[in-house]
Amino acid sequence: MGLMMKNVKTIALATALAATAAMSAPTFAADRGEDIHAGDYSWMQFNYMYAFDELPGEGSHDYLEMEFGGRAGIVDLYGYVDVFNPSERPDSDKSGSPKMFMKFNPRFSIDAMTGMDLSAGPIQEVYISTLFNWGGGDANLYGQGAGDVNNASIGIGADVMVPWFGKVSVNLYKYYEIQAKAWNGYQFSMNWFKPFINFDNGSFISYQGYLDYQFASDDDFSDSQASAGGVMFNGLYWHSENFALGYGLKSFKDVYLIKDSDGFKSSGFSHYVSATYKF
Repeated sequence: MGLMMKNVKTIALATALAATAAMSAPTFAADRGEDIHAGDYSWMQFNYMYAFDELPGEGSHDYLEMEFGGRAGIVDLYGYVDVFNPSERPDSDKSGSPKMFMKFNPRFSIDAMTGMDLSAGPIQEVYISTLFNWGGGDANLYGQGAGDVNNASIGIGADVMVPWFGKVSVNLYKYYEIQAKAWNGYQFSMNWFKPFINFDNGSFISYQGYLDYQFASDDDFSDSQASAGGVMFNGLYWHSENFALGYGLKSFKDVYLIKDSDGFKSSGFSHYVSATYKF
């Protein structure tokens, strides 16, 4: 995902603090001096979004999203809470469905915990990464035996400097199915935020997005489960100090490890528009 800010007066600060829908929070480099809280910051923003033909299920709906994150000592945090179909449109696929979804993505800096500088080449900082997704629905939400999205993951992460993109967050997790009470494969995640057109008034246009890919999964968990699948979000957003407007194209392949079928679509493309207010 989100994988996203507040001050856009310089590109460096904007890159450090920007947020996107579904991408992990950006972080500062390993050199924090003697005070591990020297680079602390926090942010929050609200996004009103509309999804066209969102997968799985190929339904359209609006949703309200609260994003939050920041850095405090050893902890780098990103998260969001979605409230689906707040307008309660009866023709929405979210009408009568569970109303909320939450992603919680705390990462713990090994550099800050150990006092060591683990940066090397393009690697800026190394983390113990955790990721939690809670859908809050029933065990057979999609009618495919797959259940709602409830999982937890742990692994290793890093901030990596990539040509043109700048700092990119990459993470490799061991994936745990909460409802099945079992480990089930791995997930690779990365996200980016790149301002590439800057205006004289301090606003800018960014290319931002994320990639989440699950693999080496046991497809015996259910008849509808794939062994690999994921999602990639590509967004173009205009940012000012307190507002943002954006469009995103998201591609899906057996998303949430639900096999694509004639009866239930989980692979394809969806479109998103959003309006943001930043605190």
